[in-house]
Amino acid sequence: MEIKHLRSFVTLSQELHFGRAAQRLAIVQPALSMQIKLLEDELGVRLFERNRHSVALTEVGQRFLPEAQATLHQAAHAMDVARASGRGEIGRVRLGFVSSVLPAFLPALIRALHERFPRIELELKDMPGPDQAAALKNGQLDFGLMRLPAVIPGIQTREVLQESFMVALPSDHPLAAHTRLAPTALTGLPVFILARRYAPGFHDQLMQVLDRHGAQLDVAAELGEFTTMLALVSAGLGVGLLPAHAGRALPANVSTRPLELGGYRATTGLAWTDLESPLKQTVFGVIDEVFG
Repeated sequence: MEIKHLRSFVTLSQELHFGRAAQRLAIVQPALSMQIKLLEDELGVRLFERNRHSVALTEVGQRFLPEAQATLHQAAHAMDVARASGRGEIGRVRLGFVSSVLPAFLPALIRALHERFPRIELELKDMPGPDQAAALKNGQLDFGLMRLPAVIPGIQTREVLQESFMVALPSDHPLAAHTRLAPTALTGLPVFILARRYAPGFHDQLMQVLDRHGAQLDVAAELGEFTTMLALVSAGLGVGLLPAHAGRALPANVSTRPLELGGYRATTGLAWTDLESPLKQTVFGVIDEVFG
């Protein structure tokens, strides 16, 4: 049973006239008659009662019509899916991210993808940078958003976001009276920082920059999440160093002040291993347009 035979049958069922149906199908009338005969022979039934003056569906034809229409609809859908997939306009993309970039980066990306390519599904996974790197290498992720620098063999990166640094402190802390803070103001205070194992390059560069600015930190704890850091600050157990976007949603009794580090910024990058599929190329292109 060929799709063209089903299409001829449905068209003739709608027109009930061989001439008009052939015209709609852009074929000659004898060819239409042959296609209907081949379909009837294959099914072993008569689908139409016809004579010189009229064409009518048989009872079998009436029952067969909705099934043929459904088959044509599914065939059209299958072709559409295949073509859209070949253009990179449909599919699932797995994106890892560090949670602190969620409010700054992901909403704009999700909105742009949904508006331009609504059949691309973005599967989001909150993961630290080293876990993203492992997942990218073993094929469990397509892209990652991680703290830079991150020099990892087999993984490419490009910068997509820069943030200044902030100090999170209890709102009644004496340093809250200042509009900006020098690194030396942190000397002697219990300070919370992001643990090195979650972002080695990020951690090492920050510590080097602080040292160049004369800060002598008393590191109270190295933490895996900025949300945990802010909770400890809220409890009055110390102050925290964090990128600006990580401090957008502050708990009660916590304020932030800019930390003066010259031109140094926290950098987030897009990471990937390859762009071999049309789907990856499409998503990469949208990221490039939105944050390039």
